[in-house]
Amino acid sequence: MPVRPVLGAAAGAAALLLTGAAAPALLFATAVAPAAAAPYENVTVDPTGRVADGAVTLSGTYRCTAGTGPVFVSSSVSRSALSFTQGIGGTVARCDGAEHRWRNSGRILADAVRPGMAHVEAAILELRSHGGLPLPYFHAVRQRDVTLVRH
Repeated sequence: MPVRPVLGAAAGAAALLLTGAAAPALLFATAVAPAAAAPYENVTVDPTGRVADGAVTLSGTYRCTAGTGPVFVSSSVSRSALSFTQGIGGTVARCDGAEHRWRNSGRILADAVRPGMAHVEAAILELRSHGGLPLPYFHAVRQRDVTLVRH
């Protein structure tokens, strides 16, 4: 399956859930979302991100176990936890129980973020099929304040 359509679906599903814009999707998603990440599944965010030519690059590590559907490490950035959040790419995850590095880059809206402090959220997101509909299942989520530096 091509990665780009799946990333779009994952980003769309995550955006709906994280913004609360679609209550029906949220109701379905709660049926497949874990109460808490298993101790062997986690995602981290590096303390420094990069800003260059209208793009942001974020990175960190992740660990997850085998999933039944496509799995991604998604990330988003905002000036603060309460401001407009913008998705920054997605990386296909290998859920083999080992720790791996992730790195996401994406173009940002003009003036959405700039060098300095920013709030980042990263998630290990799996798309599981329920009745033929791909629904998000979060293996782990991490929020962190980072410093964005011009690169």
